Amino acid sequence: MKKNIYFISLLVFSCISLISSSAQNKLTLNDIFNSSKYSSKGVANLRWMKDNISYSTLEINSKGLGYDIVKYNVKDNSKQILVDASELIPEGKKKPLFVYDYSWSDDDSKILIFTNTRRVWRYHTRGDYWVLNTKTGELIQLGKKLEVSSLMFAKFSPSGDKVAYVSKNNIYVEDLSTSSIKQLTSDGSESVINGTFDWVYEEELDDRDGFRWSPDGKTIAYWHSDTEGTGVFDIINYTDSIYSKIHPFPYPKVGTTNSAVKVGVVNIATGKSKWFKIPGDPRNHYLARMDFIPNSNKLMIQQLNRLQNTNKVFIADANTMEFTNILTETDEAFLDIHDNIVWLDKEKYFTWTSEKDGWRHLYKVKRDGSKEKLITKGEFDVIKIVCIDEKGGYVYYLASPYSAIDQYLYRSKLNGNGEAERVTPKGEEGTHLYQLTSDAKYAVHEFNNASTPSYYDIVSLPDHKTIMVLEDNHTLKAKYDALELNQKEFFKVNIGVATLDGWMIKPEKFDPNKKYPVIFQIYGEPASSTVMNTWKGGDLWHHFLAEQGYIVMSVDPRGTNMPKGREWRKCVYEKVGTIGPADHAAAVKKICKTYKFVDKDRIGIWGWSGGGASTLHAMFKYPDIYKTGIAVASVVNQKLYDTVYQERYMGLPSTDSLGFYNGSPINFVQNLKGDLLIIHGTGDDNVHYQNCELLINKLIQCNKMFNLMIYPNRTHSIYLGANTRRHLYETMDRFWLRHLQAGGE
Repeated sequence: MKKNIYFISLLVFSCISLISSSAQNKLTLNDIFNSSKYSSKGVANLRWMKDNISYSTLEINSKGLGYDIVKYNVKDNSKQILVDASELIPEGKKKPLFVYDYSWSDDDSKILIFTNTRRVWRYHTRGDYWVLNTKTGELIQLGKKLEVSSLMFAKFSPSGDKVAYVSKNNIYVEDLSTSSIKQLTSDGSESVINGTFDWVYEEELDDRDGFRWSPDGKTIAYWHSDTEGTGVFDIINYTDSIYSKIHPFPYPKVGTTNSAVKVGVVNIATGKSKWFKIPGDPRNHYLARMDFIPNSNKLMIQQLNRLQNTNKVFIADANTMEFTNILTETDEAFLDIHDNIVWLDKEKYFTWTSEKDGWRHLYKVKRDGSKEKLITKGEFDVIKIVCIDEKGGYVYYLASPYSAIDQYLYRSKLNGNGEAERVTPKGEEGTHLYQLTSDAKYAVHEFNNASTPSYYDIVSLPDHKTIMVLEDNHTLKAKYDALELNQKEFFKVNIGVATLDGWMIKPEKFDPNKKYPVIFQIYGEPASSTVMNTWKGGDLWHHFLAEQGYIVMSVDPRGTNMPKGREWRKCVYEKVGTIGPADHAAAVKKICKTYKFVDKDRIGIWGWSGGGASTLHAMFKYPDIYKTGIAVASVVNQKLYDTVYQERYMGLPSTDSLGFYNGSPINFVQNLKGDLLIIHGTGDDNVHYQNCELLINKLIQCNKMFNLMIYPNRTHSIYLGANTRRHLYETMDRFWLRHLQAGGE
């Protein structure tokens, strides 16, 4: 009987706790991670048409069959169904193709449908392709004789009568009138790659689609990669069968052998390839970009040296295979690749992006490289080129000269005269994104900020007047506002050597006379940043933590990817893992002095990937500041990461062993004092699980106690598998509550 009373009492107590918790927390982890309650709506696969006054997009079919492809005219908002979902039903099937993506032929008479897709590393780039002739209604599948869902990067020829694609590392071309398929390369294998790339090129140089049609449609230029000799890393799957399965893939780690990459040109008629003999060891250089110059049979090829501080630009003739080095860009630190090249004045000039004057700007360069002129001017960074309107004489781009956490549309004259002109109206602080027509008269405009989900409209330019609203996410905005959350407050903190941007979220019923624990989110490396005035799904996870009684903050140290000039971004060269953590620790000290409501004895920190490494640096190098930390998918030794990323920012271990030592948190484990939780997925192809096990070994060796959560077969994002994301964040939530006392005191 006493036993039954005990369990009844325990049940009542649990119910009271749940009721109390529900009353205290408006947000739940289930709502955030296991439902679509707070999901925002976007604009599905919108494409501007060639007439520059209409666009195509996907809409659910009125009969529920699937997606129609429709066209809207922006002048009168008239609607026309270009492709009814019923037209996408293959012969013998009852349901239409699911449209993952689509593209038009140059004359808009045919449409290429991408469906039945599969993920390749990060993105769905492999699947099936179908072509619909919108005039005849004929629907044909490409590559019928090839393996299902094996086709990649299918593209119409300039005349629209053929389509080329990659399958199993070989390039094919298919004649649409006869459905005859011609294999253009035959050496593709697990180690030889044609028309696409190995892991490191895709991940770090953003190279995926690896072939280009010539303007006359007679040849195709393509990348060829030989991964033989590159180190192979094995990912082990223990859970999908009674025996483990090994998944090997080439992954060049710092200081090791890269793939040998070259560029060739294959003749469609003969199927024969010729190769450019670009000088330099193909394993110690990167052919980062390649494309045909319009209206010619010549290519522009960009070659980075291994340290990525020299970019040689070649013009290469696809007929003679001769080439000329027309431009060489250098930097004492590192160079980034920019995709802002547009040919002007009948291909006599091209646009080029450089940081040579201390800011990221656009230049106009003569075809032979003999003359250049600055187009965008001022002490600000061009964040992204949106459109170059040669006829109108302007370049449109994203920038934010006065607030690095926001971004707006600006324009400058292509002749370099005059000052930068802001196009985005003043008053809407936050993030503005644009997709312009080629004549720059209309744009799809997206606006969001930290408390406003994305709002999409069509605007006319340059007056920026709304023509029509595409999606306002008003339902989500109403749900978000009903939560009555304390909004992100943006602030600046001066640490002497620099002024850093930050944000904070305060707990509900915040009392400035009490002291609260603080959880810092950090990234702290060159690839990204955390302090931006953007929606980020409402950042509900951090709001959830604030509801638990924590102040949540984030501060971007120097070296993060912010539009603050060359020196800001490149001061971390050979000092990744050193400058960032030192800046952050200095900022925390300043914050503790500035804000009396911050409890300096209850400081936590967490981060993912590079942010996980920054968290470990914080816990190991500044143990008297940070008392609790969560490191997710962390690089613990920089020598374990890939060549392109780590060597770009750190050089080579053979020439900077001290920099690599100081930048690797595993070398400072012995200083740990606080509570640490390590999280990693065993299927992580990016930051290998190897990092986690080496860190565990070192912690044991130093007799340091720690907490650990391993996710079997999960990749770097730790989201695949039922309930994974909710479990991950509940694990973190419980750790905070157990090891970092919540609430004001």
